[in-house]
This record gives sequence, C-alpha cells and structure tokens, in this order.
Amino acid sequence: MKVKTALILCAGFGKRVQPITDSLPKPLINYKDETLLENTIKFLIKLKINKIKINVFYLKEKIISFIENKNFPLNIEIVDDGETILGTGGGILSLINKSDEEDVLVINPDTIWDDSFINSVIDMENIYFEKKIKNILLVVNNSSCFDRRFNGDFEIKNNILFKEKVNNFKYTGCQIFNKDIICHKQLNYFPVSEIWDTLLRDSKLYGYEHKGEFKHLTDYEIYEKLFI
Repeated sequence: MKVKTALILCAGFGKRVQPITDSLPKPLINYKDETLLENTIKFLIKLKINKIKINVFYLKEKIISFIENKNFPLNIEIVDDGETILGTGGGILSLINKSDEEDVLVINPDTIWDDSFINSVIDMENIYFEKKIKNILLVVNNSSCFDRRFNGDFEIKNNILFKEKVNNFKYTGCQIFNKDIICHKQLNYFPVSEIWDTLLRDSKLYGYEHKGEFKHLTDYEIYEKLFI
C-alpha cells in the first residue's frame, strides 16, 4: 500500500458491551484466542503498513501493557487522549497531529478483520489516489452483515456516499483520511460523523463496497452470539 501509517481507535468506553468492559477495554476482548486489537494489528501487517498509532483513554494502562508485552514487528506508538475523552473525531485529530503523513488509514478494532478485506482495502486505496480525493470509507451491504438489526449508514453510487430514509450500507470501521479535512478542527470532543456530514452536503464523501461478510462487536447481544 502507498499509505504507510494506520491509526487504531482504542479510547472508547465500550459501554454497549458492559459488563465485559467494566474491567477490560473493548479492544482487548478475545475472539478465537486473540484480542480484537491483535487481530487488527495482524491485519495491518498483512497490508504492509509500517507505522501504527493507537489512541488510548479508558483503562489505557491495560492497552499499553498489552502492546509492550507483544513486541509486534512494526513501529507502534501509543497516544494518550489526555484528561477527557475526545470521541472518534477528536481521537483521529489527536493522532493525525502526531503523524507526518498526509494520508492515513483509520481503523476500528471492533471489526473482525480477515483476509477477505485485504483486496477491498487495496482497491479502496487505488480509487483514493486515482481520483485524488480526500477521504474514502469502506462500506458493506446490510445483507452481508452478521448483525442486521439496524438500518445502514449510507447509500452508495459511483463511489459517492449519500443518505436516504432507508440506507442499505454500513460503515465497516475502515477509512482513508487526508489530514486536510480535519486539521481545521479544535482538539476537543467531537464525532467523526461531523466531518462526514460536511462532506455529504457537498457530495464529497466517498465509499467503496466490500463484498464479503462483516462481523462487528456492536453490543453485548452480539458478544453472546459471536464470541461465546
């Protein structure tokens, strides 16, 4: 991949998976003998990512200790979100401020990343650079989701994302991001959807459809079905 730095968002409280997350940060929940965070890092290694930055806040000592003990074969930097939680948008901004890269891969460890995603991420990146755009989100049709209880986030046509009353495509938790679309924001709490909404209004929020299965730790109900 041309993009060499990935940002993993690990600062959230994981409230929807309580009581598991009362004492364990969500990225350290185990799925098939490895944590969600380890699954994500191994996936990024397969993509030939060189640097990883991980933001932490809730139960951060456990994530820091996990990374220190694992000795993954690439450069991993932990970025502390500070005294107050920053949300997905603020967390991305904090990480981007610590990176020299213009373009980064942003990824959530809530998704179970398997090899079927590799070509999708590479194809998504190709579109990103060929079209010279500032963002692109990896999305999946609801019909491919393990969890189909909720409406999707977007519709997609010609790699442009938009919203309807009923939306059939969900965000997978992986996107390529140029710092230009967020660097004007102040470093405080805000969701990344604020950035998306601005881009949606100008028809400049881009997407790429992953055709494989999508498994994501949404909440405790899915934890019981998928993880036990």
